[in-house]
Amino acid sequence: MLVPGTQQVQSLRGTFPNTINADYLLYLPKDYETQKQKCWPLILFLHGAGERGKDVNRVTSQGLAKMLQNPQDFPFIVVSPQCAINNWWHIDDLDMVLDEVVSEYRVDIDRIYATGLSMGGFGTWALAIAYPHRFAAIAPICGGGDPTRVCAIKQVPVWTFHGAKDDIVPLGRSKEMVEALKKCGGYVRFTIYPEADHDSWTQTYANPHLYDWLLESTRTGVDRP
Repeated sequence: MLVPGTQQVQSLRGTFPNTINADYLLYLPKDYETQKQKCWPLILFLHGAGERGKDVNRVTSQGLAKMLQNPQDFPFIVVSPQCAINNWWHIDDLDMVLDEVVSEYRVDIDRIYATGLSMGGFGTWALAIAYPHRFAAIAPICGGGDPTRVCAIKQVPVWTFHGAKDDIVPLGRSKEMVEALKKCGGYVRFTIYPEADHDSWTQTYANPHLYDWLLESTRTGVDRP
């Protein structure tokens, strides 16, 4: 039985051979059961390379899934799938995961967001570029992508984060995405942490302004500061 306000293991019905673990972590807001007429915003969280495997609880070691290990009042449904070992995020599979979750839970389809760290940051960029009309906003952290394709998300608000001293994923990988997106008129915020190395996600997910910013964005109309 699902307990709102906590993060629990659920299983996917779909088949994702060798790419995604059938189990995923699900967080439902504390008031999910008492507000039965309400549809909730959803965050898809993509972990980094170190959390791949067959034990979905590994995902709780970093990032948003780690933060949600402590029961709290968080106003989003959060879905945290696990990438299979020695694999990369498969974009079409992630799209099917979202389809399944949307069909099972009361999701506001105009407030679906994606975020991820490191390998998950790359996955966030790629997923949004492949399915730009699905997302209200994205927040990739210490990732990167293909700057020649990023204009596909010029209508999607982006807030990206990177540590200036990152020696795993160079800061330039985020910079090139930001610069390309700005050139085609995209809406992007870029936060560089001057003293941070690869772990630029801990302070990002601890920042309540990130979640306020996400909630300002919908697919049908964005209040842009």
